[in-house]
Amino acid sequence: MKIAIPLPVSPIFQMTAYDLTEILRKLLAMPAESELVEFKEAKTNFDTDSLGEYFSALSNEANLKGAQEAWLVFGVNNAQEVIGTAFRSDPVKLQGLTKVIADQASNRLTFRGVHEVTYEGKRVVMFEIPPATLGQPTAWKGHYYGRDGESLGALNTDERHRIERQGQQQSRFEKNIAWANASISHIKELLDWQGFFTIFNYPLPSDAQGIIAQFIKDRVIVREYGNLHITNLGAILFARDLRQFEHLEHKRLRIIFYEGTGRTNGGKVQTGQKGYALGFESANNWLNDRLPSREELITPRREQIPTYPKKAIRELIANALIHQDFAASGAAPMVEVFDNRIEITNPGVPLIDVLRFLDHTPLSRNEAIAATMDLLNICERQGSGIDKIVEECEKHQLPAPNFINGDNYTQAILYSPRPLREMDHRDKIRACYQHACLKYANGQTMTNQSFRERMGIAEQNYSIASRIIADAIEDGKIKPYDPENKSKKHAKYIPFWA
Repeated sequence: MKIAIPLPVSPIFQMTAYDLTEILRKLLAMPAESELVEFKEAKTNFDTDSLGEYFSALSNEANLKGAQEAWLVFGVNNAQEVIGTAFRSDPVKLQGLTKVIADQASNRLTFRGVHEVTYEGKRVVMFEIPPATLGQPTAWKGHYYGRDGESLGALNTDERHRIERQGQQQSRFEKNIAWANASISHIKELLDWQGFFTIFNYPLPSDAQGIIAQFIKDRVIVREYGNLHITNLGAILFARDLRQFEHLEHKRLRIIFYEGTGRTNGGKVQTGQKGYALGFESANNWLNDRLPSREELITPRREQIPTYPKKAIRELIANALIHQDFAASGAAPMVEVFDNRIEITNPGVPLIDVLRFLDHTPLSRNEAIAATMDLLNICERQGSGIDKIVEECEKHQLPAPNFINGDNYTQAILYSPRPLREMDHRDKIRACYQHACLKYANGQTMTNQSFRERMGIAEQNYSIASRIIADAIEDGKIKPYDPENKSKKHAKYIPFWA
């Protein structure tokens, strides 16, 4: 087991009773409590609000100190003697605390684990607390807590800003350990090394040491003090079966087909098993093979034209996998197909304002994952992915895609073909704004004519386009390129931020 100062770093997942006992033993051997460890006698009626405050404080301190976790331990007194605890002796009620914390903590962060350990014949409860999410301090009921030594108090402003600034820094998730102390044979069982070498076009090594050397070079595994550990980067991208990694199992991509336009009638469900890099193409193909299409006569033969652009779907699924917040508990990337739309959702709020997706310098929580997927031509790192999605929707004259900043999730919606008369006010303004953004990104400006062509509006109906443009201006989404120009016929328009 890897040991960090001042805390023992658990393998985090796959922990046995022995592992937990060893962690507790090392915590008890510390000279005193610290910002990362709190001991409590914890009677049966320990206050839930106090528990939430400690969760917030310890989570923030773990982030600030670069620790993989912090610990709140019930059943140990101030002298660091194990006295045992009767706190929530019902296992169901004890585990139910994870939802209580998630409901009131920011970013729906919660305990990584709630462990019961018998130590010297006494029951101890160990709360394993993850560090605050990248760029977002952990709050409890809207208040941020921290620690000064053993004391609980408000998180000071400087420390809060330090955590917030991490939103533009590389996440630790990719570097963290998914499986500790793995043998070479176990690594070959858990990771699809043949698939790894194939997709990178690497020459196959002559022995196992060659496999390990390449894995280390590409950060799939790390070697520390002679021990080999599979990183989260290696597992999430190259696992033979993500179900073998307990903390990554719920991050498998789910594709669900519904009957109708609501979620009451679920149909086919497909859940991926392989790591993202190895399973992406098959998942993408499985989805596209089942999406509706129409037949068109394209000289000299008839062809099937997909309802939804394949390029747009590919980009959106790649974005959902790569930019998700892996710290969001219990949430997975998901594709939901309805009769009139496709919703693609990933855990975590976007790091960029959804209105600026088309022009902003790309940011990612998971730079190493993004870089690897880019090498495999699965995603775009130049920031042109959203441009391609909007461009494909325009080319197929579909309604403008919708990008939503939800409650700890990011969602993109592709809509099936719909005539202009069936689009609502928001649909039309969104299409106008995105068209102006796309034109501007290509060094051009939107005009009444270009917008009519995008929406399939006949020339004699130019006034319809003019009305939508006027509404978009009133809504603050676009503005005239030359405010002094009084001719609507020759007017040009640009996004509000240009």
